[in-house]
Amino acid sequence: MKVPSTFTAFRIFKQNERIEGRLVRTSIDELSAGEIVLKTDYSSINYKDALAATGAGKILQRFPLVGGIDAAGTVVSSADERYQAGNKVLVTGHDLGVSVDGGFSEYVRVPADWIVPVPDGFTTRDVMAIGTAGFTAALSVIQMERNGLRPENGPVIVTGSTGGVGSLAVHLLATLGYAVTALTGKDDAHEYLRTLGATHVISRGELEMGTRPLEKAQWAGAVDPVGGSILAWLTRTMKPGGSIASSGLTAGVELNTTVMPFILRGVNLLGIDSVLCSTDRRQEAWQRLATDMKPTQLETIIHEIPLRTLPEVIGNFLNSSVTGRYVVAID
Repeated sequence: MKVPSTFTAFRIFKQNERIEGRLVRTSIDELSAGEIVLKTDYSSINYKDALAATGAGKILQRFPLVGGIDAAGTVVSSADERYQAGNKVLVTGHDLGVSVDGGFSEYVRVPADWIVPVPDGFTTRDVMAIGTAGFTAALSVIQMERNGLRPENGPVIVTGSTGGVGSLAVHLLATLGYAVTALTGKDDAHEYLRTLGATHVISRGELEMGTRPLEKAQWAGAVDPVGGSILAWLTRTMKPGGSIASSGLTAGVELNTTVMPFILRGVNLLGIDSVLCSTDRRQEAWQRLATDMKPTQLETIIHEIPLRTLPEVIGNFLNSSVTGRYVVAID
């Protein structure tokens, strides 16, 4: 397959201190260097992408840059013997869409060490329906399991449960047999969360967090892509030996708590890094996602949009108006 002389990409510019993204025509020579060229089938939109494209967060390390921290497609050319033309592969994290031109493009060029083969049983659309969000959810579950979490230990709570990480975490945990409580600020999403496998749903507006250093012990585990006061509340309400997988900051970066949950209940606060984690951990997570964690409700979770509508949609991720995952069809 020959790469055309020009193709479409969503490039982010900084002009007069204003940051904005728009669709442009570009060429392979304008993309970042790398051993692998992909024809992109699908990408996906993550909260981080919206921060980058709007300038709401200081994400990008250079301008202009093609956005998109996820990509999946077909190898067109390879300077690495591990991959050949025609291979179906995916890329998430690393510096994709941050300092290296990203997945919102008909063609992507990346270092070979960033590539992960699409697991058997998955299409490129499937892996982008999961994307960084689902990959982060899987890493969260795996890390809690490494620290002793089992279904018989008790309920697991998922905060921000209608978002990308949250939706997939609810579904993956339920698939593995956990009793899942979903915490959400969207009162109209309770049935959606039950469809994904939540056994209980708590409305954030009705949540009483208390002020004591230790509140009633309720949760054996927690997946938290939210942070802020919610994360502080989780530390106070974990069962002895319980684990919190912390992966996000949509509710704030500050953590105001005490040492008491950690020294009196042995609570584990686990940081989840989906950007720079090792190749071995990436392959383990994707293998789990393709086997015992395999999601069966992806079509319930995802919304598919064409690349041409990306500029109109991406900003919505900053005002909590989206639910689930948004897959971007590139072709």
